[in-house]
Amino acid sequence: MSQKSPAIFIADSAALDFLNSIATPVDATIDWIGDGEGLLAWLQQAQLVPSDALEAMRKDAKPAELDRVAAQARNLREWFRTFVHENRGKPLKAAALDDLEPLNRLLARDEGFGQLVAHKHGKTTALKFQSARRWRSPESLLLPIGEALARMLAEEDFSDVKACEGASCTLMFADRTRGRSRRWCSMGICGNRAKQIAHRHRLKESR
Repeated sequence: MSQKSPAIFIADSAALDFLNSIATPVDATIDWIGDGEGLLAWLQQAQLVPSDALEAMRKDAKPAELDRVAAQARNLREWFRTFVHENRGKPLKAAALDDLEPLNRLLARDEGFGQLVAHKHGKTTALKFQSARRWRSPESLLLPIGEALARMLAEEDFSDVKACEGASCTLMFADRTRGRSRRWCSMGICGNRAKQIAHRHRLKESR
């Protein structure tokens, strides 16, 4: 795998960051989960899978197995992208549940469990209930992604889900600003580009 720049995490939503795992930050399109190693790297940057589980996958799974799971992740990403584009801008209704059956089938494969662990709180140590997961196969790497998608669907107001207004930008985000006035994936990228275009247009008009 060729070296890629760090993945983009600007969405204020793990699920939308997953959609943004393919983007065109400058001129060329980058797919951060274009192969198995890319998927492992993205999951690590997204902090969705513990580092020791990812290292175990690198050691024990064949590259072809990881590549197949990356292809499944890309298919999941594009399926979810279609759903988000069709439903964003308005509250999500329970009637959408039928369309979400593929996600529920993925979630049904989970082998999650809970356990008590020691937890430091200031100078004392107490007990804490912590969720965990068995990483039995490369396919289990899809489960935390599915959980992130499900949490967004259950907890996010789809009225706040937006696409960047940049002319060629494909990034999406959850608008957390006061007055829900956010328009750009980043003011440092698309926001500045829009300002420069508007400035050139004003200069042209003034002439």
